[in-house]
Amino acid sequence: MAGNRAVVYKGAGRVAVESIAYPDLVLHDGPGVNPLNVGRKCEHGVILKVVSTNICGSDQHMVRGRTTAPEGLVLGHEITGEVIEVGRDVEFIKQGDLVSVPFNIACGRCRSCKEGDTHICLNVNPDRPGSAYGYVDMGGWVGGQSEYVMVPYADFQLLKFPDKDQALEKILDLTMLSDIFPTGYHGAVSAGVTTGSTVYVAGAGPVGLAAAHSAQLLGASVVIVGDLNPVRLEQARSFGCETVNLSEHDDLGEMIEQILGVPEVDCAIDCVGFEAHGHGKQHTEAPATVLNSIMEITRAGGRLGIPGLYVTGDPGAKDEDAKVGSLRIRIGLGWAKAHHFVTGQTPVMHYHRQLMNAILSGRAQIAKAVNATVVDLSDAPVGYSDFDKGVARKFVLDPHGLVRKAHPGSVYVKS
Repeated sequence: MAGNRAVVYKGAGRVAVESIAYPDLVLHDGPGVNPLNVGRKCEHGVILKVVSTNICGSDQHMVRGRTTAPEGLVLGHEITGEVIEVGRDVEFIKQGDLVSVPFNIACGRCRSCKEGDTHICLNVNPDRPGSAYGYVDMGGWVGGQSEYVMVPYADFQLLKFPDKDQALEKILDLTMLSDIFPTGYHGAVSAGVTTGSTVYVAGAGPVGLAAAHSAQLLGASVVIVGDLNPVRLEQARSFGCETVNLSEHDDLGEMIEQILGVPEVDCAIDCVGFEAHGHGKQHTEAPATVLNSIMEITRAGGRLGIPGLYVTGDPGAKDEDAKVGSLRIRIGLGWAKAHHFVTGQTPVMHYHRQLMNAILSGRAQIAKAVNATVVDLSDAPVGYSDFDKGVARKFVLDPHGLVRKAHPGSVYVKS
């Protein structure tokens, strides 16, 4: 039987690549696995040889020690792979298929799934609606930053690429379909972006860059990206965004007015989440900053897309309220301006097929927008460390060397 290496959380600030069990079609006990999920049989699932798996900002929250994630948790919810084994109940997905895996695990059978709300499936997480691979309090499904991984409910969830050779040519774009591209796109759609919209995106990390590119695809006339990191802002400018450096000025409305002539936008997207900082030269962590600032600069009647992650347990928060997800949000301002808010996980399956088609046609250039950069699975700790330092890259882990073979010019040169 083949071995299986994986990226494992080792405590605040630390990950390691370790040998773990080769997967089978059962959810076994382990770090973070809900006791009610132990022994769960998954003959509706498949085993994947992981072709690519990405480091996500949501993973970084755990690795920084800002969640209740247990040591030993196998990380990774952005997965693209080749099917090498199918369960007896799988009818349509076949061995050899190259597929994208939505990060939210969904059964396809509950009320939420039948209504298209695959991000809040009722049957995969005993604690609450919704689940994901390799993530804290999400049921304990083993993460995919590994060589091999088990994926349940294969016929319902998996997006099969129509041509394997073409898919490998486009793999740096297609690997973003498991999370980041649909998440950014969902943020833009939720914010009501359409032809001619003016859009503000808070955060120039990979999700923010994906949201900015998505806003362009949806027809925005101007996309403004705000961040504290000048390197990431430079990446946003590389594909046509306007930018504001929030470390140099604390009046966001004034900076927007310098670009648009008015201190407001039609639509705003929060791609930062609960580790947000305030604005200005002396900025410190202030988790409600982004939510309050986008209410201030979004026009009356506008919409706010909030794909940025907010949690119910943050042991590293500055105050007791924030430790349980309670923030000082100016809800009265949002009410007075009749804002529309959309929060929560992204229902990936609602978007991934059409975004795949946009990639395959050449319309979407998501790998370029987020600066997709390939590293070997063994170098995952370097990727986590450099990502945490604020590099303007989206790290793509390559467990079997297939991505590097197809795209040798995208390999990361370690500093």
